[in-house]
Amino acid sequence: MSIPKSLLLTLAALRGVHGWGVLGHATVAYVAQHYLDADVASWAQGVLGDTSTSYFANIASWADDYRSTTAGKWSAPMHFIDAEDNPPTTCDVNYSRDCGSTGCSVSAIANYTQRVSDARLSAANTAEALKFLVHFLGDITQPLHDEAYEVGGNDIKVTFDGYSGDNLHADWDTYMPEKLIGGSTLSDAQTWANTLISDITSGSYKSQAASWIAGDNINDAVTTATRWASDANVFVCSVVMPNGAAALQTGDLYPTYYNSVIGTIELQIAKGGYRLANWLNMVYSANIAKKAKRDGRDMQAREAEPDLMGEDFLPAPRPLSKAQLARAAMDGSCCGLGREHKH
Repeated sequence: MSIPKSLLLTLAALRGVHGWGVLGHATVAYVAQHYLDADVASWAQGVLGDTSTSYFANIASWADDYRSTTAGKWSAPMHFIDAEDNPPTTCDVNYSRDCGSTGCSVSAIANYTQRVSDARLSAANTAEALKFLVHFLGDITQPLHDEAYEVGGNDIKVTFDGYSGDNLHADWDTYMPEKLIGGSTLSDAQTWANTLISDITSGSYKSQAASWIAGDNINDAVTTATRWASDANVFVCSVVMPNGAAALQTGDLYPTYYNSVIGTIELQIAKGGYRLANWLNMVYSANIAKKAKRDGRDMQAREAEPDLMGEDFLPAPRPLSKAQLARAAMDGSCCGLGREHKH
């Protein structure tokens, strides 16, 4: 039975909606699982109600699925921060300039870091916080999730591997990682993660790994997450579009461009998993393992606890920028849809 072309195009569009793609996020998750302390892993499995060997990978793309629903539409801005810089001349992230009034990936990481260990939350809300953290610590390592130019590359139309009508953001999120690995299943992600874990533990990343988490501070999550975003954003100038967007719109990005960037994609996936594990290890050690002691505090101390809505993390309101207006035209989403095969 032949499949109608319209259905094929619909399925292709659905493939393009996930930041880092299902493959990338699951790989970040498997890397993180490897480096979690044993007690933290047990806690996370309990929070998620999943004792399988894929407890993070199973929910790594939940936030993308959720933002696509009517109920979860509000969460779309939390998948990115729009650095209003000027690539390829300058690349930089400024939290007060770049995080919108409805929030961004940096404010979301700060908020859900606070929420995941707060005993006032229900079990469902704690699980939600953990699922958001697993996802957003992956998103923030994708350079185009930290860039406003052409709506994070969504409006840069390119051809990759014979597909015309692609956009640069979707190629970084999904199609280039899948080209490298050859699939997008959890098994594919586990295989990729095993390679990256070997690189971190004893290979080419071993000498770098400590620098990926140096200075990370769960008590100053905004500063930490802004540093992560800045680290990724630098690659927009040096790797993603070093000669500008126009240079990417002539010919096929495969194989020359692909070969020039795929190493950075692997590096960023490895960073995301390693940072996620370290972050949750610190959250657990500082806030969850000491829960019994915290439960004994008096009511006055409890009243001084932070606002669980996360509004304290947002920068001061400012007029909508050009980048934010462009995001509004995309209904606040981070990622464009669809690809069409070149005939």
